[in-house]
Amino acid sequence: MSDFEEIIKTRRSIREYQDKQVSDDDILKILKAGMQAPGSRLGAEPWEFVVIKNKETLLKLSEIKPRVKTAPVAILLVANIERAFYKAHWQQDMSAAAENMLLEAVNLGLGALWNGVAPTEDTMQKVAELFDLDNENHIPFCIITIGYPAEGWENKFMDKFDEERIHYEKYQV
Repeated sequence: MSDFEEIIKTRRSIREYQDKQVSDDDILKILKAGMQAPGSRLGAEPWEFVVIKNKETLLKLSEIKPRVKTAPVAILLVANIERAFYKAHWQQDMSAAAENMLLEAVNLGLGALWNGVAPTEDTMQKVAELFDLDNENHIPFCIITIGYPAEGWENKFMDKFDEERIHYEKYQV
């Protein structure tokens, strides 16, 4: 199995972390992976990132998204709508960036969790207020928590393949 196949097959949502810091170098690699995602138009990708390591800020954020509480670092993905080429499809660009970041975390021996923010209006508003976003042109999309997985939360293979979900040529019930 290739390294890439191993990463794809073992990535899972890590919800508990060790009390151990993630290096700035690893955080930068994760951010770069996010920025390598394909976008709607080259140079018009809407993503921007807020790296959060301050414990007080993480604690405030955990009041909105509880899974943030044990993470040593969180990255808020913000959609800058002014930069988006297709204003109605920014979620797709943001999702591609988020998935790249999650895969890079596994590649680095870390665990990560996609904490959804959009499209839940109440959650979006609370996160926007916490980070001084206008929530019209700078929309909080998701929060990725990153850290070393706690015992029992390691990245490991879980077979999710289900042939019954595959359809050819048309959808069949």
